[in-house]
Amino acid sequence: MSKIVKISGPAVIADGMSGTRMYDIVRVGKLGLIGEIIRLDGDTAFIQVYEDTSGLFIGEPVETTNEPLVVELGPGLLGGIFDGIQRPLAEVEKKSGYFISRGLIIDRLSREKRWKFEPKVKVGDKVQEGDVLGEVQETKSLVHRILVPPNVSGTVAEVKKGEFTVSDTVVLLKEGKELTMMHKWPVKQPRPYKKKLSPDEPFITGQRVFDLLFPIALGGTAIVPGGFGTGKTVVEQTLAKYSNADVIVYVGCGERGNEMTDVLTEFPELIDPKTGGPLMHRTVLVVNTSNMPVAAREASVYTGITLAEYFRDMGYSVALMADSTSRWAEALREISSRLEEMPGEEGYPTYLGTRLANFYERSGRVECVCSGTRTGSVTVVGAVSPAGGDFSEPVTQSSQRVAGALWALDASLAYRRHYPAINWGRSYTLYYEQLKNWFTKHVTDDWDNVREEMIHLQQKDAELQEVVQLVGPDALQDSERLILEVARMIREGFLQQNAFSPVDGSCSMKKQYGMLKAFLAFYVKCKEKIDKGVQIDTLLDLPVREDVSRLKEVPEDKFSSHITNLNKTLEDVFANLEAAKVTA
Repeated sequence: MSKIVKISGPAVIADGMSGTRMYDIVRVGKLGLIGEIIRLDGDTAFIQVYEDTSGLFIGEPVETTNEPLVVELGPGLLGGIFDGIQRPLAEVEKKSGYFISRGLIIDRLSREKRWKFEPKVKVGDKVQEGDVLGEVQETKSLVHRILVPPNVSGTVAEVKKGEFTVSDTVVLLKEGKELTMMHKWPVKQPRPYKKKLSPDEPFITGQRVFDLLFPIALGGTAIVPGGFGTGKTVVEQTLAKYSNADVIVYVGCGERGNEMTDVLTEFPELIDPKTGGPLMHRTVLVVNTSNMPVAAREASVYTGITLAEYFRDMGYSVALMADSTSRWAEALREISSRLEEMPGEEGYPTYLGTRLANFYERSGRVECVCSGTRTGSVTVVGAVSPAGGDFSEPVTQSSQRVAGALWALDASLAYRRHYPAINWGRSYTLYYEQLKNWFTKHVTDDWDNVREEMIHLQQKDAELQEVVQLVGPDALQDSERLILEVARMIREGFLQQNAFSPVDGSCSMKKQYGMLKAFLAFYVKCKEKIDKGVQIDTLLDLPVREDVSRLKEVPEDKFSSHITNLNKTLEDVFANLEAAKVTA
């Protein structure tokens, strides 16, 4: 008889557990609390419990389920709001009220709702894992493809058409295997794929500072570290709304209850700019607030990445927003200390780096397992919450080693109301060289040149700012003052972006290029006039300067004609300025 011999917060130790396996799910105590075996020592098992352990007694029974933590994959995920172990919160509320009853077992996917199944195979077809058996129009904006589960293959003996629940058999194989619209998958086991593809297609965010300066690839990874109030959550919500991903999986891992309340109330009301329908029609929310048991934080991250891989296998581009990985790491630290493991830096477990690497490595653009050709991707953006904004702490450093881009948030920019508060001097991307050809082919031939000119201006501005701190701006030459002024125009008129504006919330690549080209054209023309003796104050007082600075307020549908007129105005203004100087 397996029984509890020690309780230490979310960690429980039980003996008499011979025959169990690592990562098996167990039911702990008389309430049947859900836990997972994370260490075995003879017949003694160390268990992390996903629920509150208060009230447990030594000697209470522990029962194994002989299976790992799994998620149910099938129609009903989109628009769903789940806890860390995929219990649907709407159904939880019906059964236990506003708080989750301990030991509550509930179907992850509804066994009552019926879905219209349109078969894509016929009797006699040979199918293998990953092949599409049929389709379900789950929401107006997305078709749910019913796949042959991994490690299953055979010949179709019977196929049904009509409305069924996820547990009804829709395809029968001659080998006797009954296939439903749902299957299960262990969350800590990456789903299979044929091969990873080169990261040569960008993850378009609609945010100028990311798309232009620090782009990431579809299937890439980025971390967004920042202190309290720097805008991590707003950045992730903005990416969820405006990115070019087909499906969004948003994991609120250990976040404050009021932040998650905002997510749960705002997301269902957000309009998807792609389809005009609700954004929730292509979104899955995994919610685990800071007052929930710490062990469930780890589960929520794995649950989220497994759901993302499932939609990737259908051939969709998926964006996973993990907010925040620091809370996950803190859960690992607490459980590790309860198990009396040797601590690493700042008390985090020594395997922190390995866990983070395993998580981020499940991203990527891949060729899916199937008999034909199908590609999908999982792009991971993980928020990091370093204490006091200290980027040298272990979670940020370990994440930085495995992520392809660093989008560093700066508290000083946030306090000046510059959002996104991205520190362009500290941030970087490792993907740009591989993405350069895509930008050149799909946006404009001189994308790289324009980007380099802007970066050069910002670098010169940073150097001059040090001089200004010592001697003031009046000691600079007019050409140097021009650099300071144009760099400030670019910061405020280009890099700064209002996430809540219907016009400026998202910016297309064509508009980004047109805006930046106008800023640089203004700089070049001013520099030419300064070289010919025109005073800088005269140039900065030109009304066209304000027109250039306000380009981000021009709607997308009017931008093409507006930028054409503005470029013509620039030419005329500076031509007239030169004529006036000659006349004088």
